[in-house]
Amino acid sequence: MACEITPFEITGDGFVISDDPSRFDLPRAHRWIATESYWAEGIPFDTFARACAGSLTVGLYAADGEMAAMARVVTDRATFGWVCDVFVDAAHRGAGHGKRLVRYLKAHPDLQGFRRLHLATRDAHGLYRQFGFTDLTGADRWMEIHDRDVYRR
Repeated sequence: MACEITPFEITGDGFVISDDPSRFDLPRAHRWIATESYWAEGIPFDTFARACAGSLTVGLYAADGEMAAMARVVTDRATFGWVCDVFVDAAHRGAGHGKRLVRYLKAHPDLQGFRRLHLATRDAHGLYRQFGFTDLTGADRWMEIHDRDVYRR
């Protein structure tokens, strides 16, 4: 069964937030994540491009059309989501864009009715708690394979 996905956009305060892939500045987003993030430093462009293509990928755009921030949700659009790659360009920090992105994700029609919406953060717990995120429950049931050197090969 094929699913038709209609872009979801909201506007306010001179900014547009959209999941329209035709607007998303993939090279800019890759530069942010590969060179400025602590979680995916060195991620190859093709790997990042595949990750974005397989996710709900969101851009926050300034009035001039430049992408100022991004977020990505790995999701089946029915039961589960993993919020990741939330990033605000250095020139646009301190203006509430992280909150705008999280509000947008909470309102997105494809992210409603989930049993679980997860994320991991090293330093933004306060931001996410404002939107109802809590410490992981049932952590004793979760497992992972974590290959720290995957991008260094």
